[in-house]
Amino acid sequence: MRQIFPLYLGILLISTGSLVSCRQAPTPTIQASAKPVTVTVTLPPQAYFVQRIGGDRVQVNTLIEAGIDPHTYEPKPEQLRQMANSQLYLAIGGGMEQGWLSRFTGTNPQLQVTDTSQGITKIPQVFAEHNHNHSDDHGDKHGEKSPGQENESGLDPHIWLSPRLVKQQAQTIYQALIKQDPQNQATYQANLQQFLTELDQLDQQIRQQLKPVKNRAFMMFHPEWGYFAKDYGLKMLAIQAEGQEPSAKQLADIIKQAKQNQVKVIFTQPEFNPQTAEVIAKQLGIKVIPISALSGDWKNNLQQVTQILAENL
Repeated sequence: MRQIFPLYLGILLISTGSLVSCRQAPTPTIQASAKPVTVTVTLPPQAYFVQRIGGDRVQVNTLIEAGIDPHTYEPKPEQLRQMANSQLYLAIGGGMEQGWLSRFTGTNPQLQVTDTSQGITKIPQVFAEHNHNHSDDHGDKHGEKSPGQENESGLDPHIWLSPRLVKQQAQTIYQALIKQDPQNQATYQANLQQFLTELDQLDQQIRQQLKPVKNRAFMMFHPEWGYFAKDYGLKMLAIQAEGQEPSAKQLADIIKQAKQNQVKVIFTQPEFNPQTAEVIAKQLGIKVIPISALSGDWKNNLQQVTQILAENL
């Protein structure tokens, strides 16, 4: 009998261990809930915003990389396959995206689509034949439609180049993320607050750097930096006329405007041929400096462009 009792005790301990093991089985469910939200964005700066707010809770795919002309871009088959696995698509609100949406939702009917430009009042995008200072009279021409502009409404889609407007986009991104992943709202909210603080600091830094600048006009081929110019009291002149290369007569008018405004620098962009800008710069004896509106290193890019403007205007 003394030998039988330890045997029963051993069987009881083994049985109890098995029950405990069964109770711990839900562990894989906890791991599954920690899977990041898969987000697709149109442009690299948007990926920067999503990463700042989502942190390691998001996996971000970008459709248009820096150096690719957004106006001629078409989604590739592999990107459509990526879209099939995305939970969220964050659009920038440009007219170019409208032609893609039906393909994206056709590939993935469960895809949540959010326009990050919602709630933002856009300014007209002005090409060479309508060069003017956005900070002076943009309100009088709001909603104006000009031929050749890159979206049907004629409004400027480059809202990611204004820290002030990025604050609004950040709120929209935050709301879209917590809709997909409500259990991690506290993480998103903390990241959002930190990002908003950094945007305010960047805005003040840019204002301080550009405050001493007296001649506030600059020229660029494609008019991407209109919101930046508006926010900081600058005057952007475009080389593109009706969204295309200017004619000989238009080119003469552009050179005349550049002289009248004492333009000291022309910006070129990697997405566009710099030849016309170089011809104008040679005529005026001024600098040609490449910049990008599509840099994924968004904050550093705005700081570098601000430095270039402060040194050259």
